[in-house]
Amino acid sequence: MTGLELLGLFMLLVMLGAIFIGLPISFTLLFLAGVFGYIGMGPRVLSLAYLQTIGIMKQDELVAVPMFILMGFICDQAGLMERLFKAFRDLFAPLKGALYVVVILTATLFGIAAGTVGATVTLLGIMAGPMMIRAGYDVRMSAGSIAAGGTLGILIPPSVMLVVMAPVLDISIIDLYAAAFGPGFLLSAMFIGYTLIRCHFNPKLGPPVPLEERPESIRIVLWECLVGLVPVTVLTVVTLGAILAGITTAAEAAALGALGAIILVILYGRFTWSGLLQACYSTMATTSMVLLLAVASNVFGAVFAWLGTASWMTNALLASPLPAWGTMTLLLTLIFLLGWPFEWPAIVFIFMPMLAPVAKGLGYDMVWFGCIVAVVLQTAFLSPPVAMSAYYLKQVVREWNLRLIYRGMADFMVIQVLCVVLVLIFPAIAMWFPGWLQARRDAERKKVQIEYVVPPAVTTAAVKWN
Repeated sequence: MTGLELLGLFMLLVMLGAIFIGLPISFTLLFLAGVFGYIGMGPRVLSLAYLQTIGIMKQDELVAVPMFILMGFICDQAGLMERLFKAFRDLFAPLKGALYVVVILTATLFGIAAGTVGATVTLLGIMAGPMMIRAGYDVRMSAGSIAAGGTLGILIPPSVMLVVMAPVLDISIIDLYAAAFGPGFLLSAMFIGYTLIRCHFNPKLGPPVPLEERPESIRIVLWECLVGLVPVTVLTVVTLGAILAGITTAAEAAALGALGAIILVILYGRFTWSGLLQACYSTMATTSMVLLLAVASNVFGAVFAWLGTASWMTNALLASPLPAWGTMTLLLTLIFLLGWPFEWPAIVFIFMPMLAPVAKGLGYDMVWFGCIVAVVLQTAFLSPPVAMSAYYLKQVVREWNLRLIYRGMADFMVIQVLCVVLVLIFPAIAMWFPGWLQARRDAERKKVQIEYVVPPAVTTAAVKWN
């Protein structure tokens, strides 16, 4: 190891120590990049920081971040989750474990529309928690289903995390979105299957919705489904369909989704100028945090790479005696452990650029790698000692103690880990949809070449001239 590589390693260790004691991440990264960069490369570090900042400003994918965040805040203001919850509750009322199914389905669809963990867990806790307590539902399974369902929002598109991760890994956001659908819906189905099976063998865990809380007629059920399900389905199809079909870029589709969310607020009669202004303020605060961290981590990563430590770490991991799957397991375990003290923006912006070259050097597809990392990061939301979902839930359902919430989350953690293993063993779970889209694009491209490269009129004229 050279002196510069050792300097970069020391910079990394200082960064980890500073963040662990609670210093602000973005400013810490910029300060350390400036100090250690100046020691290693002199005044040129200022030019490097300027070029990296300009470079990240040119990334079109990041334009979608504020629009998707605004879409989530407006959907929250529109009461979209309440509508979904009521529609699913009326639909599945006679089923054993009905409220578990309702919670997970609501979290899945609201996660598509909003993509936020904190808001989803909090709103589900407010709506479903008291209802589950009155119906005599098992506390452990109730807490687990709410916390686990709430984490689906960061995995199922249009997740902001996936928007940010795509340019970091230098892959198409369309392919990453397509890859996330398989594991996302697989996890949702596994959660639902687990709760239904347990309630089938032990109905006391989740009895049907009480008769007095069910709708009086099928017409009411159909109306609630129409009002609660159709709007979010249309919003999802328009937003994600436009991206996956290649009709619009992610930024354009995000703007379309935000506009659609505003229209929903108006149609539901809940639009206020003060609410829109508050949504814009919240969007600005969240976006500023994400993009400042993006700039700071980009500068830090550039200095780290220039010092040569990143290449040294990559070569050391690739030269390890472990097989490829063993090294990949080591990488995913490291990402899982980083998910305890760090939020996902820090992991994606700071550590992914260091670990991605190792996965690429091992021959793994970067789209698949991004997808499996997203599943692992979602798992970290349910794992102690941090497990932010537990604290969100405890704040709104104070009748449940933190120990039981953790125990309920642990049951669903087993399912999460099983999903990670399945995606590792069967990569097609994540890659079938991107592969299908790529085949469609290739077919369309080939069709265009046949029709326009050699037009029939030109061919006929050439034959007559000859």
